[in-house]
Amino acid sequence: MNRPTSPSSKYGEGWFSAMENLLLPVFALGAALLLFGLFVWFDGKDPVETWALLFRGAFGDAFSWQNSLQRAAPLMLTALAVALPASAGLTVIGGEGALVLGALGCAALAPAVPVNLFGIVLILAGGAVLGGLWVALAAWLRQWRGVNETISSLLLSYIAIAVFKHLVEGPLRDPASLNKPSTKPLADGLLIGPMAENWLGDVHWGLAIGIALCLVAGLWLSFSTSGFAVRVVGGNVRAARLVGLPADRLILIACMAGGGCAGLAGAIEVAAVHTSANASVIAGFGYTGILVSFVARHNPWAIPPVAVLFGGFAAAGSLLQRRLGLPDASVLVLQGFAFVMILAAEALRGRMWQLLLTLRPRPPETPPAIGSIPSSTPT
Repeated sequence: MNRPTSPSSKYGEGWFSAMENLLLPVFALGAALLLFGLFVWFDGKDPVETWALLFRGAFGDAFSWQNSLQRAAPLMLTALAVALPASAGLTVIGGEGALVLGALGCAALAPAVPVNLFGIVLILAGGAVLGGLWVALAAWLRQWRGVNETISSLLLSYIAIAVFKHLVEGPLRDPASLNKPSTKPLADGLLIGPMAENWLGDVHWGLAIGIALCLVAGLWLSFSTSGFAVRVVGGNVRAARLVGLPADRLILIACMAGGGCAGLAGAIEVAAVHTSANASVIAGFGYTGILVSFVARHNPWAIPPVAVLFGGFAAAGSLLQRRLGLPDASVLVLQGFAFVMILAAEALRGRMWQLLLTLRPRPPETPPAIGSIPSSTPT
């Protein structure tokens, strides 16, 4: 019996794997948009108009691009909080907790640092360190206590949010903040301004920092010895230990680096957007970063365009509300559909070739000629 030819033998395994990595997320996002269209259709809205407004509100004009890029900046960093631990074989979803603690650390350090560029570096570094240590705690619980990192990182996020609210509404609260509890505002010299006011509007330097860190993370994982060791640990931790790699330490480093990126995102949100730590920082960027990382296949180089796409979807929520009367949070339904479709698409990974061969029309079998000798006879 002839077996289907594998893609590695005919077309090259690398080529087919690259095409699969590209097509599966595209199909998953297309399916999510179709489901979102059905969702609004049941509500009496036109799906085609909804799709058009969705992309118009995200990328239709310069103002839409500014909002999309503004929201994409923290998504890049929180996606790295998932992608870097994933390269070491861990599924960490605690970026939201690291983000809010990074914001808290930034606001708490601000009164004690000099009001200059060095002070900005200090408050950003403080937020990154606090977020990195928080996610590293989940890695420590996994490696030395056997606690599942997915559950522990999620629960640690809830704890971090509770600590944030307690301190912002209690010991660190600015007495001048009446209806909206917050910390004292940062000094003007500690604020991060826009990159280029003439065409990027209010898009701050956090976007450039996010893109730069995605590039650096990709270079580290692809071309450095330590990055290669992290990927070996993520592929097979037992084999990594057999060849003498310090698996526990590498996992801890990857998780600390990812948490540091999320903490940096929180510090940037305070220094560039909110000017103080308050409840507006808890905007769900850490949870959306999980989706961005999964769509990007945990590839740091693929994170920036995916983050811009989902940042645009989030920015389009207000336009859907104004034009169609949909709630501003309806884009969260789209994100939920996208996450489900991405997980479903993973079931097809490695099976697309066999599926295509199964669906391929087969030529009709020709009957053997009269008098021909069968190729094999039963015994």
